Amino acid sequence: MNTPGYAADVLAKAEAGGVHGAELAALRRRLQQLGDQQAGRLPGEALEPLADLPRLDQLPGPPPDQARDVLNRLVIVKLNGGLGTSMGLSGPKSLLEIKPGTSFLDVIARQVLALRERHGGRLPLVLMNSVATRDPSLEVLRRYERLAVPDLPLDFLQGREPKLRADDLRPVRWPADPGHGDIYPALTASGTLDALLGAGLRYAFVSNSDNLGALADVRIATWLAAERVPFALEAVRGTPADRKGGHLACYQGRVVLRETAQVPDGDTSFTDVERWRWYNTNNIWIDLGALRDLQAADPSAPDLPLIVNRKTVDPRDPDSPPVIQLESAMGAAIAAIPGARAIHVPRSRFAPVKTTDDLLVVRSDAYELTSQGRMRPSFDGPEPVVSLDGNFYKLLPDFEQRFPAGAPSLRCCRRLEVDGDVTFGAGVVVEGNVRVTGPRRIPDGEVLSE
Repeated sequence: MNTPGYAADVLAKAEAGGVHGAELAALRRRLQQLGDQQAGRLPGEALEPLADLPRLDQLPGPPPDQARDVLNRLVIVKLNGGLGTSMGLSGPKSLLEIKPGTSFLDVIARQVLALRERHGGRLPLVLMNSVATRDPSLEVLRRYERLAVPDLPLDFLQGREPKLRADDLRPVRWPADPGHGDIYPALTASGTLDALLGAGLRYAFVSNSDNLGALADVRIATWLAAERVPFALEAVRGTPADRKGGHLACYQGRVVLRETAQVPDGDTSFTDVERWRWYNTNNIWIDLGALRDLQAADPSAPDLPLIVNRKTVDPRDPDSPPVIQLESAMGAAIAAIPGARAIHVPRSRFAPVKTTDDLLVVRSDAYELTSQGRMRPSFDGPEPVVSLDGNFYKLLPDFEQRFPAGAPSLRCCRRLEVDGDVTFGAGVVVEGNVRVTGPRRIPDGEVLSE
């Protein structure tokens, strides 16, 4: 396939910005895919539902010596390049407080140290940062003296693929645009893949830094090694809340991940959570040796479907120029790596904080943060569902202004809907299904119940 003409400018800007090797090969492939309007499209009638998956709760716990051995060959990688612009943040999202004085990164560090203490493995932590998140994030990690592992980096940088103007597909020029990069080429281009393998590390557990349920589980690591699985994707049983997320299916005899951008116009099958039972958590496990072999044959591997993300160049400024960003879902490697598998995990391993609705729940007493960094549910039944009026709560400064004394009690709440401008006083308790309409200030200590 020939590279389209406009791609020359994009590739030149990428190279000038330091994009080389595997990252440049992956960008070239995405630009070629962009020229095919049907590239990566997966119509529902071409797919079959996925059968039952192996379950995490059915995997045996390995004996202590085996657990220590497999953890000595495992690295935890957290995707940490996001700035939380959808919440109005200008710094690393992972530095956002989820409990008083405790950020996502604080919790992640505690989780890793607790796992080391429990199993005895070295279990290094490595962040995939962007230029904007690197310095402040590493400053937090350096507070934990025992966290760094000798001769291994604490982070590596994601690529800086440029965004493209929506009108002519030329690379956009905008101050402080970090671009976008994917983990597979970034691991290789940064030298991190070779460094990890050279240190005797064979497997990587990769997850988003805003998903505190994603703890390295020695049972999955042992299963990966014993079954020689080159790639594994954690999946949860779908619910109506997952209708916009990526689901797994069978296509031409292989497992694929279908994202919203891959659905043809007019195809209404995507939201059928009963047919497509398994949904992507973005928690993945990689055999690093298998990845190196794959990229030795093709530097742009794994061959992932293109996702075209349309936005403004500055997400905080709707009047900034419209652009497209070429992306790939890292979980889509399940279709591109021979022998890849999916595994059914409990919903507790998939609890990302994407909105202020999610943030209110984890800041409330619905979750208790243990000394080992585990977010332990304290509610009975399903997790509380919160829906805050986006006109008043979408951005973090507005959200915090309306909860000046902290989150209300939600441990006995099933659903909280807030419509309009409502400020919550101290010690407010929400029970059952509650809808609050503003403008209103809820007094200190008030109990809201159905």
